[in-house]
This record gives sequence, structure tokens and C-alpha cells, in this order.
Amino acid sequence: MSVRLIVRTFSELCITVGTLIVLFVVYVLFWTGIKAGSATDGQIDKLQEEWSQGPVAAPAPEPTATPPAPDPAPEAYRDGKPFAVMYIPRFGGRWDWPVLEGTKVRTLQKGLGHYSSTAALGGGGNFSVAGHRRTYGDPFKDFPKLRPGDAVVLTDGTTWFTYRIDKKPYRTVPGDVGVIDPVPRKSGFDGPGRYLTLTTCDPEWGSSHRLIAWAHLDATQPVTDGKPEALRS
Repeated sequence: MSVRLIVRTFSELCITVGTLIVLFVVYVLFWTGIKAGSATDGQIDKLQEEWSQGPVAAPAPEPTATPPAPDPAPEAYRDGKPFAVMYIPRFGGRWDWPVLEGTKVRTLQKGLGHYSSTAALGGGGNFSVAGHRRTYGDPFKDFPKLRPGDAVVLTDGTTWFTYRIDKKPYRTVPGDVGVIDPVPRKSGFDGPGRYLTLTTCDPEWGSSHRLIAWAHLDATQPVTDGKPEALRS
């Protein structure tokens, strides 16, 4: 085999590998985002259609001075199905994502995922939600920007739930499952309450660690009263 043939073959191989790399980057950066945009819009449309046909659940009780006992997720939460929409004003006025039951790969490709072992939305215990930092629409791309006092607002079609972030995001390892305990003590909470935990990957394009944000339920109101104050500013 001549040197010229070897060089030409090697060059063609490099071009092929380079093309595959470019296509993969395009897929990761753009195509997953396009797929996620279509999927999340579809999930929100599905929820709004269901909600327009009548109430999906009774409004959650207002927070009281007596901490509630942890509640299991209600039967209405069906695996892989949407049941709420989340808004985080810190991430922009157009940031809204559906929350689906479960954290399977295919579920997180459609929106945010509720850890099925944790509390129900607005219920006693720790309502915990996971989301991609990058790819599939980058829902939690700006996660490190969260600050104490930031609002995390959710609705299930009958009630608005406004949670407030308590601390800047906390970095830990994937095996630190205590962050979604009914009372996540690493957050500084020391007793039963109505909590929210958000989790995502860290670093931005990796998954060696996790970023965690904890919040407490600050207020609830019926959707018939209009949007909560946190979404009006």
C-alpha cells in the first residue's frame, strides 16, 4: 500500500469522524432542545385542556403553625404524566415547565420530574423535583442564580403554591439521597413542614455532582383569585 493511499485513507477517516462529532454536537445543543420544546408545550397544553374541563383536585390547606405530617403522593399522580406547571421568575418571565410524575430518562425529556417517593405538591413533607441542567431545553441552566427569597410558583389547576428559596444552591454528590428526605436537615430545616427541593446536575455539561435548592411553602391561593404576587412583578 502506497504512502499516498495511506494518507488519503487516514484523511477520509478524520473527515468522517469530524462530521460525526459535528452532528452529535448539533444533536445535543439544538435538536434535543427542539424536541423538548415541542414535548413540554404538548404537556402544558394537555394539562390546560384537562383543567378547562373541571377541577383536578381540592385546594391544599394554608400553611399553619402546627407542622403537618408527611403526606404520600396522591393516586392522581400517574407515572410519566404531567400534573402541574412550575414558574421561576428568577429564570425569566417566559420560563414555565410542566412537572411530570417520576424521574425516568424519557420523563425528564418532556419536562421536570417529581421524585415519586416524596410529598405531594403543597403537602406535608418534601415535594422534590429534578430537571436537566443542559440538553432537552436546558430547564435548569440558570440554577446557580437562585438566591434566598426567590419564588418558585406552581399550579395544579385549582391552586397556586408559592415556595420561597431558603439558601443559595448546595453542591453535593449523586448518592446524597438525604437531600430529598421529608425533613432535609442539610438545608437547615429542623422539623416537619411543607418543603420543596429542586435538583439538577453539576457541572453544567457533566453529572459528577448535583446542585440542590431548598424552599418552604410561603403561600397558597385559589386560581380563581388570579396570579400570585410573585408572578405579577
